[in-house]
Amino acid sequence: MSYPLKKLHKCKVGSETVICDFVNLYECTIGNRCLIGTFVEIQKKVFIGNNVRIQSHSFICEGVVIEDNVFIGHHVVFTNDKYPRSTNPDGSLKKPSDWNLENVHVKKGASIGSNATIVGPVTIGEDAMVGAGSVVIKDVPKHSVVVGNPARPLKSSKREHYP
Repeated sequence: MSYPLKKLHKCKVGSETVICDFVNLYECTIGNRCLIGTFVEIQKKVFIGNNVRIQSHSFICEGVVIEDNVFIGHHVVFTNDKYPRSTNPDGSLKKPSDWNLENVHVKKGASIGSNATIVGPVTIGEDAMVGAGSVVIKDVPKHSVVVGNPARPLKSSKREHYP
């Protein structure tokens, strides 16, 4: 495994983690035995647990916590601002202090399908599944499957053999 240190920008990366080329990481924590695909961006203050797979072209913004054994499909996007604007009502350019950080928490064993959009603040429950292309705007209960825009429950995903 090799990756240029210039890509890591003060990151903590666990052992046996593979980071593919053309990845932008800064001030984040990534656990052991993870795979970070090509063209992924992981911003500051993001925490990623162990055994996490993040497929190519995904964007993980500040305020996201991803627990162990999570799968993130291709081109998944997380958001952390419910009311994004470039300027304040007075016309001045917004500063970091002018917005509220909306957190996202992805619990152990969850799976998020390709091209899903996760709009904070939400929690995706343990062992839950988010279908490809879904837009999550509300909490996803553990062991559930959600699909659509907005994402709605489909069925239980409880797997007895899952550790």
